Amino acid sequence: MTMVWTTWIILGGMASAIGVALSLAGLLLRPEEDALTIRIESLLPQTQCAQCGYPGCRPYAQAIAQGDAPVNRCPPGGQALIEQLAGMLGLEVQTLDPHYGEEPSVPQRAQINESRCIGCALCLKACPVDAIIGAPRFMHTVIADQCTGCALCIAPCPVDCISLHADETPRWQWPLPQLAKLRSVP
Repeated sequence: MTMVWTTWIILGGMASAIGVALSLAGLLLRPEEDALTIRIESLLPQTQCAQCGYPGCRPYAQAIAQGDAPVNRCPPGGQALIEQLAGMLGLEVQTLDPHYGEEPSVPQRAQINESRCIGCALCLKACPVDAIIGAPRFMHTVIADQCTGCALCIAPCPVDCISLHADETPRWQWPLPQLAKLRSVP
């Protein structure tokens, strides 16, 4: 019986030592985040809409920081964002590239026509910010405060029950993603 306890104590001690070693290795060997990428990403609107040709704001910020992408591809950020990024990076100010979309005049939100929703759940998978709730074969709805208006949920809907509508919320009540284009350079 004592041999069993001794074995468990030895194995527990070894597991603890390995856990501590792995934790320390994770802290010491973690890649440093690029400060420029972080600054650029903090200015981007965080809509995760992929309109810029990148799967989200973080990859686009990395591409800009590495000089692989121009600063004029973000329709949600618009001209104000382009000017902020150009100023921060010491680049010439450009206009928004129309190939990537147009700057919205007001924030937009997705809205689901609940009487037409068939509960296919395709919009759930398409939403990059989890602003749509529902379950398969049940009606879905959009959490308005979470929606960034990226429109990625519209295309997968087989019954066309999702549309974008202007959000008439006063500017001072806009959620942070829409305010990002109004922020000044840190």
